[in-house]
Amino acid sequence: MNTAARAASWTGLKRRALSLGAVKAFDHAMHFLLPVVLTRCLDAATFGEYRLLWLVVGTVMALAPLNMPGGLYFFLPRSDARTKRLYVHQTMLFLAVSGLLFSAVLSPWNALLPPAAHHLAGHGWQVPAFMALWVTTIMLDYLPTIDERIRWQAYVTGSFTVARTALVAAAAWYSGDMGMILWALLAVALFKLALLLYYVRRHHGLGRPWFDRALFVGQVRHTAPIGGSTALYSLRSQADQWVAASVFALSSFAAFSIAAIVGQVVHILRQSVLEAFMPTMSRVHATGDVRGMLAINSHNNVMVGALIYPALGLVFAFAEELVTIVYTNAYVEAAPVMRVYIVALLAMVVEVGSMVLLLKLGSFTLRLAALTLALSVTVSWFGAHHLGLPGAALGSVIAIYIDRVLLLRRIARVTGIALRELQDWGALARSLALAAACSALAWILVERVLAQAGPMTRVAAGATLIALFYAPLQFRRRKA
Repeated sequence: MNTAARAASWTGLKRRALSLGAVKAFDHAMHFLLPVVLTRCLDAATFGEYRLLWLVVGTVMALAPLNMPGGLYFFLPRSDARTKRLYVHQTMLFLAVSGLLFSAVLSPWNALLPPAAHHLAGHGWQVPAFMALWVTTIMLDYLPTIDERIRWQAYVTGSFTVARTALVAAAAWYSGDMGMILWALLAVALFKLALLLYYVRRHHGLGRPWFDRALFVGQVRHTAPIGGSTALYSLRSQADQWVAASVFALSSFAAFSIAAIVGQVVHILRQSVLEAFMPTMSRVHATGDVRGMLAINSHNNVMVGALIYPALGLVFAFAEELVTIVYTNAYVEAAPVMRVYIVALLAMVVEVGSMVLLLKLGSFTLRLAALTLALSVTVSWFGAHHLGLPGAALGSVIAIYIDRVLLLRRIARVTGIALRELQDWGALARSLALAAACSALAWILVERVLAQAGPMTRVAAGATLIALFYAPLQFRRRKA
């Protein structure tokens, strides 16, 4: 691919990524705003139970899918229509069976249910039923984008987001009861299942073939190692929350889980850009152009870093004010935890999951994830007992940096491309340094001029100052 063609391709990919980003920004904004409503409708203990439900959901979603939906990024762009249908059907069957198995594990009659999850056992079959549907329908979050039907993905994501937010907020507002919230979530999951079946019937068909043993074995062999490593990675990111849920009261766990929401700032752009770029990366890799694939990855990381770093700087500088505004001062103990998480999120800007999938590094990442999971749990447990809530988040920070360093070294060795050439490290460092300097300057000015002002005024002034400092300097640097 020549330079002009690659530039045109990147322009189209940017447009696609921004389209997905707008929709997913709306989705994550609703994810962010819903707890804002819930903290004002529920007492701290009930809100902690709600957050515990989603911690359990996150843990199951780390294990149950085994990266089968994500693996379709590899298989579908290079397959004919009949083979695409087979891959889609096989993935749906796998997710349905997996969802049923994990819902049985979460049954209140399971004697091996983790102690921290016992708070949810009183709701009977509602939690297992919701879990089975949630696992089965996760494919809808991937398939339209993999098929490069961006408008379809936008409609699906938007409709589902509105339904989820409205029903759960209404249930909390009128009842303040966790049982009613679970009924609302069940209704949302059934709506999502209907959308999934409609999409598959329309664009891939629900008729035969449904299963091919040889094809399925090849699909699992390719995705399972990556799925295993992804599961361990996700468990590692959740380990500190399980530690907090086990060590602290539900109200403190609720504050801790609020701090973890800051990760959505990175996830919104990170996932949207990855989903938009991934089909093209897969096709470029299929032609043998490894450098071209890595160039796309590097380009989107620089784009994400330029947008994310100033946002993280704002949250770091004004964490207490933001928590007070959004969640009330009852959850202000989340602010120090947020700052710990932001240190980890700086490294998360460098995305490596796409290269792991395309370069088939699943076995290596599986071993690495197991190592870092054990390290994360140990550090978080020690930190929780000796440093309080912020200490429980330390395991994630240490594990993420070890993971990124070792994975990038492995990718450099496999591709034969020097580590210094894998990413545009200079551009990333300059964006980070500029964002940090602008955030620090904004905080100093706000402290001197608006020390006695309310949290809303301080945050608004800080955000304005960061934007005024950062945007012109970043634009000038990129233009130069």
